[in-house]
Amino acid sequence: MEVKNNAQRSYDEVMIEDGFYVLKFQNEEYVNVSYSREINKKFIQFHFCLKGKGTFSFNQGSYSLNVTEENSLLLYNTQLDLPLNLELEPKSSIVSVVMTLRKFHSLFTAEADYIPFLSTDNKEKKYYAQEPFSPSIAVILSQIINYNLHPSIKALYVKGKIYELIALYFNRSPNADIEQCPYLADEENVKKIKRAKDIILANMAEPPTLTVLASEVGLSLKRLKEGFKQIYGDSVYSFLFDHKMDYAKRLLETGQYNVNEIGLKVGYSTASHFIAAFKKKYNTTPKKYLLALVGN
Repeated sequence: MEVKNNAQRSYDEVMIEDGFYVLKFQNEEYVNVSYSREINKKFIQFHFCLKGKGTFSFNQGSYSLNVTEENSLLLYNTQLDLPLNLELEPKSSIVSVVMTLRKFHSLFTAEADYIPFLSTDNKEKKYYAQEPFSPSIAVILSQIINYNLHPSIKALYVKGKIYELIALYFNRSPNADIEQCPYLADEENVKKIKRAKDIILANMAEPPTLTVLASEVGLSLKRLKEGFKQIYGDSVYSFLFDHKMDYAKRLLETGQYNVNEIGLKVGYSTASHFIAAFKKKYNTTPKKYLLALVGN
């Protein structure tokens, strides 16, 4: 993989099982970012764009396929390797599931005839599919990208979510979304939750109360709290706290602001309160964190 993680762009790969991977791409910069990874013809690829837009290029750039926000792209070709060459636009995120055909068959041994590209007619052919995904899938993708769990259970958590994701992707029941997530049963509620997230991040130094926030996005307090946790894997204020500390850490790394200034920017009226919050998150003080950076 060509691009390494930093504060603004990241790539993460989790191996679920042998021959079964999850790739997470995030670009929070203001320029396009390119990623590449070898993937041979034994693998099926599922790409889910949660935010923004990505372009997959093939044959040295002579052919490309786009995947846009809340849309998926399925790639499968038994005759030709399909290495991943992705250009991700600013403020975009994609989750990709890559697994061998053999592994995929094992998930649907009793239902193989139900999956179009596993049919006898398509067995030796290429198969591409582009389609929008449901709000339930959007919830799972957000959880995969934004989970806040101990590293020791990361693989287990992602594995469970990926199995859930694949099941919902192939579930054609018209009532699937309502059964899966009753308080996020339509696109409009998902958009309201996302808007709530944007509001608190834009006003992180002085965020609104939950009651005011719920009113502003047009949800009940209960639906806001439950929906936010379902999508982002954390409570509103815990999610905001993590964002504030990450933002503060990046400001520290620039060397352009002192501790008092950074504390004020993220909503702490005194340096001591900010230092205590930073230590709670990172187990060290801002000063010691900077010293460690210089030492490296």
